[in-house]
Amino acid sequence: MIKYKLICKQCDISFDSWFSSSQEFERLKKRKFLNCHYCNSKKIEKSLMAPKLINKLSKISFNQDNLKLEKINKRLKDYQKFIKNNFDYVGENFAYEARSIHYDKKKKKGIFGTATTDEIKELKEEGIETEIIPWVEDKSN
Repeated sequence: MIKYKLICKQCDISFDSWFSSSQEFERLKKRKFLNCHYCNSKKIEKSLMAPKLINKLSKISFNQDNLKLEKINKRLKDYQKFIKNNFDYVGENFAYEARSIHYDKKKKKGIFGTATTDEIKELKEEGIETEIIPWVEDKSN
């Protein structure tokens, strides 16, 4: 995992974000999946960061940070398991299915899938409730 300090060129807000690798950051940026959580702009750049040097005191902090990260990953995986067991997977048809449920009101069970940030924005503008949940792939196998 790698943590980058990112900056929005639109509103100048800076924020941190984690990526599995530097290549993953570049891939997400190229596919325009990165956006500012404040103004929703796609003009996101990496900012300069100071390296984190490890000494005896920072090793303790590093271990505590690792435990926190493990707890977060476990909680995300628990959420994912709950979602998989209680919702219908609709894949890339999420926006279409969400509108069908909202306007036809036939289907009672919730859904999950993938959608672009523009599709999510349009759904919210239509009054259709959606949530974005980070999906952690299990790489232990």
